[in-house]
Amino acid sequence: MIENKQQQRKRKKREGILEADKQVKTKGLSEIITSLSLLDDQEKKDVEESEKIDHEERIQFEQNHSKKRRAMMDYYSNLQDVHQVSDYDESTRKRKSKANSFAVMAIAVAGAEDSVSNSVTAAAEEKSAAAGPHRRLWVKTRSKDWWDQCNSPDFPEEEFRKAFRMGKQTFDLICNELTAAVAKENTMLRDAVPVRQRVAVCIWRLATGEPLRLVSKKFGLGISTCHKLVLEVCAAIRKVLMPKYLKWPIEDHIRTIKDEFESISGIPNVVGSMYTTHIPIIAPKISVAAYFNRRHTERNQKTSYSITVQGVVDHRGVFTDVCIGYPGSMSDDQVLEKSTLNQRANAGFYQGVWIIGGSGYPLMDWVLVPYTQQNLTWGQHTFNEKIGDVCKIGKDSFATLKGRWGCLQKRTEVKLQDLPVVLGACCVLHNICEMRDDHLDPSLRFDIVDDQMVPEIGLRSEYAMKARDSIAHNLLHHSHAGTSFLS
Repeated sequence: MIENKQQQRKRKKREGILEADKQVKTKGLSEIITSLSLLDDQEKKDVEESEKIDHEERIQFEQNHSKKRRAMMDYYSNLQDVHQVSDYDESTRKRKSKANSFAVMAIAVAGAEDSVSNSVTAAAEEKSAAAGPHRRLWVKTRSKDWWDQCNSPDFPEEEFRKAFRMGKQTFDLICNELTAAVAKENTMLRDAVPVRQRVAVCIWRLATGEPLRLVSKKFGLGISTCHKLVLEVCAAIRKVLMPKYLKWPIEDHIRTIKDEFESISGIPNVVGSMYTTHIPIIAPKISVAAYFNRRHTERNQKTSYSITVQGVVDHRGVFTDVCIGYPGSMSDDQVLEKSTLNQRANAGFYQGVWIIGGSGYPLMDWVLVPYTQQNLTWGQHTFNEKIGDVCKIGKDSFATLKGRWGCLQKRTEVKLQDLPVVLGACCVLHNICEMRDDHLDPSLRFDIVDDQMVPEIGLRSEYAMKARDSIAHNLLHHSHAGTSFLS
């Protein structure tokens, strides 16, 4: 009995424990279900709020887009109105211009009907006159008062000479010679620049070396027009005038040149004085080292670039041969070797005559140069003194050339490929002035400083060495000796 009661108590106790566990589990499950329910509710609220925010943003975006669209439509509408007004103004202007043209033509026709001369010719002339004002619409109005004064017959000769480095008669001669080459015809757009003005633009630019903007102001022309005119006239001078005014003399003239040089120096058979100078240029874009002038750079303490001009002149200082355009790094003897003058000499063209040069040239069969060694004899001193008188003629000619044409005194704006044409034109114009005794004021001569380097091989002809010694001996013993070397 007692065991049965104990078992019943144990059973009840286990049942109580199981009941309690069941209640605990039921309570925990209820709490979990409740938590899940709360989470579901919170998620629904978040989704609703997100949808609400998206909806509001979409409405705001649509409103902004609508505002921008209206603003763009208003802008395009205003722009279209502006174009319509502009088109209307343009149409009105064209109608007025057309009406004015008809009015001018009507006046021209009326004038033609009243004329006693042929009606057809008169009408054409009046139509041409009516077209004149219309052409001026295409051209910017510029003052050319200065040129009009210079071109006036009453303009003083001295003032003209200062401006153009030559007299009026010489200028007229050049214009007449170039008329066929530089004259242009009038067009429907504008009248052609007259020949005299074309030549004047070129000569004034060469004479002063002033920049093109000042040339433009002086002559009442555009800058690009002035640049074009300078090159065109220089090319015409080279083509038309150079064959006539810069050439090797004929036989009769050579005899005169020999006699004149012999009277100056006592040296027979001299036909020319040779000199090489340098023209400063802006550093070229290609082959810079070839045009670098080391000697001028060292002397001036400023980087210098140049091209060379080799010239032979007669007793008057007139050029009879020029070689233009070799780079400034080349020495005088290198330029001579490359020149056409040397090529003609190798062909025997200068046989039996002398061209005198300075110490920068080699002694050759046809080139006579001074003695350069130390401890000279009296005869050699005499020879150097007399040959210096001839060399001075060549150097003075280049001093006059650079003094007359100021564009050669400073770095030029002309492109390197156009420079030989411009320099050739300067030499031709120089010759024309000298041949006509239209000499430059000595105060305007340019002080030339060109470094002459003795060639590495200065004696290149045994015949020339003997001939030079013979000439020096004759000068000393035939009353041609000087005494300046003794002082």
